[in-house]
Amino acid sequence: MTTARDLAQASLAAIKANDKQAWLDLFEDDGFVQDPVGKSRMDPAGNGHHGKAAIAAFYDLFKTHMKQLTSTIHHSALGGDEVAVYATLHIETHDGQKFDTPVLNVYKMSRNGKLASLRSFWEGG
Repeated sequence: MTTARDLAQASLAAIKANDKQAWLDLFEDDGFVQDPVGKSRMDPAGNGHHGKAAIAAFYDLFKTHMKQLTSTIHHSALGGDEVAVYATLHIETHDGQKFDTPVLNVYKMSRNGKLASLRSFWEGG
């Protein structure tokens, strides 16, 4: 049986592999992404990206800034159809800069076993 933790791991693996379609396929058609939660330069209104087309556009936007994104999961806590994942994102930009960002991602699984939402808490967005 698929859990929210499985989906979180699949999400991070698809991002690491630069596999946009595999990442998008994890989401429900009406899913949403808030990355980061709140207002940011990638989401000035702070409402998140709702629906597959908006999630795809968000992916394209963050890929204009990042060449590679890998992660180290420090801890995850599964509760019902959600999982909170504390991780460090290892980011490399297209101009070769590298930096690490600590994040707390909350993934919610739908009744269909797909991602209903991904909410990413981090500072500096």
